Amino acid sequence: MNFVIIGAGALGSIYAAYLARAGHQVSLIARGERAAALARHGIGIVGEESFTARCSIVTQPETLRQADVVILAVKTYDMPQALASLRGLKVQSALSVQNGVLKNQMLSEIFGPQAIVGAISMIGGDVLAAEGGLPGAVRYNIAGPTVMGEPAGGQPARVKELVETFEQSSLKAKASDDITSVEWSKFVGWSGFSALAIMTRQPTWRFMLDADTALIAARVMRETAAVAIRHGVKLQDSGFTSKAFIDGSEEEAVKAVQAYGEDRRIGAPTFRQSILQDADRNRRLEVNETLDYTLALAKELGVAVPTLDLCCRVLRVVSRAAI
Repeated sequence: MNFVIIGAGALGSIYAAYLARAGHQVSLIARGERAAALARHGIGIVGEESFTARCSIVTQPETLRQADVVILAVKTYDMPQALASLRGLKVQSALSVQNGVLKNQMLSEIFGPQAIVGAISMIGGDVLAAEGGLPGAVRYNIAGPTVMGEPAGGQPARVKELVETFEQSSLKAKASDDITSVEWSKFVGWSGFSALAIMTRQPTWRFMLDADTALIAARVMRETAAVAIRHGVKLQDSGFTSKAFIDGSEEEAVKAVQAYGEDRRIGAPTFRQSILQDADRNRRLEVNETLDYTLALAKELGVAVPTLDLCCRVLRVVSRAAI
C-alpha cells in the first residue's frame, strides 16, 4: 500500500517505521531539523524491539498527488495548516489517530466523506532527545491496537484490509462496527488522564494510583461520559465507560482508576501522556480542540461538569504560557 503519514512525532514515526519495514511505500511529512535528520539517518524505534527504518521524508507535501491511505498524526491545533497543502491529494482512505472527536469532520472537508475511516490509537510512545546529529528515536512503550471502522457503521472490505495490513506490519489492529462509540469511549478516558497529567506533571501510573488524583480523574471521566450520553452516543460498556464505572459509587470508580494505575506502574512505568510531553517541551496544549469542546457541548445540553471546568481553566493557563 501507498501511505502518506502526516506528522513525525511519536505516533507518526511509529506507524511510518513499522509500515515501511513491512515493505509498504511510506511518505512521512515532517519539518525542520527532525525532517532533515530522519532523511539522513532513518526512523529509530526502541522498546520491545529496536530497529531503524527508512522511508520517504516529505517537506513539501503539496507535491504529493495520490495515496491509498492517509494517516493524520499531528496535534489537533495543527490540523488546518497540515491539511491546507494536501487539497490536491487523491486518497482512497483517510484516518486520524489524534485525540478528540472533531477530527473526522475536518478530514472530510479536505478529502470528502467517502474517504473517511474512523480510528483511535491505543499506542503510547515518546520522542527521545536528539543526540550527535541523529534524530531522536521513538520509545515505543505501549503497543496497543489501532481500532478502525466506517463512521456509518459496518465492517466493509477496506477496513478489513487495513486491519490485516497493520497486523502484517506488526502493528496491533482491530475493526469496529461502531467506531463513533469507540472514539468517544477513548476520549472519556483520555480526558481524565490528560487533565491530571498536566496538573501533576507525573507519569501516568503515579497520578492514577494516588487516591487524591484518582478521584479527580474519575470525576472528569464520569462528567465527560454524561455529556456523551446526553449527546446520544452509545458508549462502550467496558473500562472507564462501563455502566458500573459511570453509574456506580464514586468510591468504586476511584478503585477502578487506581487499578489501572497499578497496571501502568508494572507495564509502562515511564509513560507520560502526550499532552504532558508537549508541556515538558513548552508547547501549546490540545485544550481548545478537545476538553473545551466537551465544555461547550455540556453547556448546550445542560450537563453539569464542574470538575472538568476547573481542570480546563488550569490547562488553558499552562497552554497560554507556552504561546
